[in-house]
Amino acid sequence: MFRNGKVVVSLGRAGVMLASSILLACAAVCARPQSAPQMSAAPASATSDPALPHGEIQYLWAGGAPGAVGTEEQDKPHLEIFAGHGPAPRTAVIVCPGGGYTQLNYDKEGAAIAAWLNQRGITAFVLSYRLTPRYHYPEPLLDGYRSVRWVRSHAALYHIAPDRIGMWGFSAGGHLAAMAGTHFDDGNPQAADPVDRASDRPDFVISSYGAISLKTGLAETGAFSSLFVEPPSPELIDDLSPDLHVTPRTPPFFLYATMPDQAVPVLSDVVFFTALVKAGVPAELHIFETGGHGSALGESNPELAAWPTLLENWLRINGWIPYPAAPAAH
Repeated sequence: MFRNGKVVVSLGRAGVMLASSILLACAAVCARPQSAPQMSAAPASATSDPALPHGEIQYLWAGGAPGAVGTEEQDKPHLEIFAGHGPAPRTAVIVCPGGGYTQLNYDKEGAAIAAWLNQRGITAFVLSYRLTPRYHYPEPLLDGYRSVRWVRSHAALYHIAPDRIGMWGFSAGGHLAAMAGTHFDDGNPQAADPVDRASDRPDFVISSYGAISLKTGLAETGAFSSLFVEPPSPELIDDLSPDLHVTPRTPPFFLYATMPDQAVPVLSDVVFFTALVKAGVPAELHIFETGGHGSALGESNPELAAWPTLLENWLRINGWIPYPAAPAAH
């Protein structure tokens, strides 16, 4: 059943015509996938890196990440924690900056997003996941899955609600977040590592121009090719295409995209949204007529600057952030 009894779509003039034709042709594959294996380790703590803007740094694995090829900072996936304010327990959001799996647009799609979330009382965990060419599939995805387990298993420590943990991804980070939203499990109660006992299913996902399909015609040719040591098989491409793995257990999604985006074709959002509708998953889709790839919060474009307000409204109507208190009557 849809939360609040509705699914909302916001499209520009060209987007309406585009969506009408695509929605009739889309089909979703609803078989539940298996999660990638994840290794056990004890929780870790580290001193904050003075080069980072601010925030506490926590490594995802104490004894070294699975598949690590060294011991430098780039070999240690971690979270930078920007604590929210207001009544506890708070909502948490794991922020996944984009960069094509080759770099992280950390300031624009990480620290700035954390500040936006903090202003709304949400605690932000900005994820630094492993990158190519030093790392390839599946290590970056393992870091994304592990980040959800880590935050949920430490919910009490950071005064957050374990059932209000979302992910917000941009571009490649949007692919990472969508993979977590479609490839998850409920944790292993017998695991020696308490982190691995927690579920890695996010409670909601926000995708900002996320690459949420790798299928031909729905993704840029050769998208994320550097993620693979060898050309991926058609079966692997299917497994890494979140649009093919939507089920009724997929968490609610908020999708933001722009028509002129040449890096991530807007059709992928339309197809993914269709799969959500077919599975009965609460969702909201907003496609804008203007704006290229990497628009972040849209401050430089008057039309796009409206989209964070739409996101804030979606977070409020779903109970992830409270409505402002009504003024006292006199």
